[in-house]
Amino acid sequence: MMQMRTHTCGELRLANAGQRVKIVGWMENVRVVGQNFAFVVLRDFYGTTQVVVENQEMMDIINGLNKESTISVEGTVRERASKNPKQATGDVEVVPEKIEVLGRCRYNSLPFEINRSREADETQRLKYRYLDLRNPAVKQQHHPAVPGGVRPACGHDPARLPGDHHPHPDGLLPGGRPGLSGARPEAPRQVLCPAPGSPAVQAAADDRGIRPVFPDRSLLPG
Repeated sequence: MMQMRTHTCGELRLANAGQRVKIVGWMENVRVVGQNFAFVVLRDFYGTTQVVVENQEMMDIINGLNKESTISVEGTVRERASKNPKQATGDVEVVPEKIEVLGRCRYNSLPFEINRSREADETQRLKYRYLDLRNPAVKQQHHPAVPGGVRPACGHDPARLPGDHHPHPDGLLPGGRPGLSGARPEAPRQVLCPAPGSPAVQAAADDRGIRPVFPDRSLLPG
């Protein structure tokens, strides 16, 4: 059984031509140019890849979906006849042998165009934050690329040293729970924060510093 994906949507290059791959993402755009022929732009966190639908079976699946639906595509990579130098994956395209719908977008129109979300009303952007964050420009603002990889989404992995932004071995971004703080009358000068490498995961810290604060769950029953 093939894994959830073999490559990201920003990963395929000309060297991958002829390989059978599986990619997963949101349908950014669909351009139908014939009865059994269409171009689909598939987008994930890492980029976009063009998928070329060339038979009625695949067209029937695509025709029933709205943009921003989530699909997986299994197929073969081939060199594009008309390359797009502005796109990292612009030298290749994927010809699908199987398309699986993972999540349907129920709406024919969205509150704003994903790639132009920064022009939308701020209230709408906050209400539909999950859509706003699909905009590559917004993603870049929150997770700027750095030499050697992508910055962690939030927080810090205790197994990593501060400043280590190299990609996670499984391709995921390390993340953490948001840290909240507040004054406590019974302990105005002390807070508890995680200590990497400590079995108790507890340490006293002066409240003049800013640290993530978590409960000591080892004290809870059960």
